[in-house]
Amino acid sequence: MDVPPPVPPRLGPSVVTPLPGGVGISGLTVYDWEAADGLCGGTPHMHLVCSEAYVVTGGAGSVQTLTTSGFADTPLHPGDVVWFTPGTIHRLVNGGGLRLVVLMQNSGLPEAGDAVFTFPAPVLADPHAYRRAAALTGDHSAAARRRRDLAIEGFLALREGGLREFHIAAHRLKTELLDAWWVRWRDGALAAAVTTGRQLERLKAGDLSHLSHGTVSRLERPERRLFGMCGRLHTYPVPPHPHPHPHPHSPKELF
Repeated sequence: MDVPPPVPPRLGPSVVTPLPGGVGISGLTVYDWEAADGLCGGTPHMHLVCSEAYVVTGGAGSVQTLTTSGFADTPLHPGDVVWFTPGTIHRLVNGGGLRLVVLMQNSGLPEAGDAVFTFPAPVLADPHAYRRAAALTGDHSAAARRRRDLAIEGFLALREGGLREFHIAAHRLKTELLDAWWVRWRDGALAAAVTTGRQLERLKAGDLSHLSHGTVSRLERPERRLFGMCGRLHTYPVPPHPHPHPHPHSPKELF
């Protein structure tokens, strides 16, 4: 791996360090809007490169998932932790007051582009139509609900077949963003892993110097709530890695 390892810096008390492992975090209150199938909840979608975890903090419900292995409905109760990998179409169902803490791979990339809604095939085939359907314009509450309902329509169709075609359409819609995602991964999750590797090397050599760089960081709960994919969000900012790699490397150089 031809990557310059970051050196843990000495940080002052005013500097916020990255979240552990280069993850992202959001607080989520799941929508209680009823859909065409009689269930309340969020917008079905899929991530291309990020795993995601739910820590249930209140209420009850479930997460419906669709993969090449089939459909599943996993119950959610306070204290439960459920996670899933890229390629898993997921839909949160609100059984009453469902609240979660969402942990996201790659510095919160799922909230920054790595999500494809399960719109009907004709919308997925037209990038302009997809962007219009995904955008929150005008009344954000009404727009989020319209977006959710359109994705439910496509999700119910996908349960009958067409998952491979959805994967192809999802890739086509996001191809132009892959370079930016790669940089986010490099400067987040990869940088965090490389830092740990350097620390282990130092410990094996008897070098304890990084232990003198300990810091404490704090993020206040964001005041503003956003209309997200699955509910109202408190999205916490992702602090940058203190030493992102100074020069970009192509994937071929890394692997």
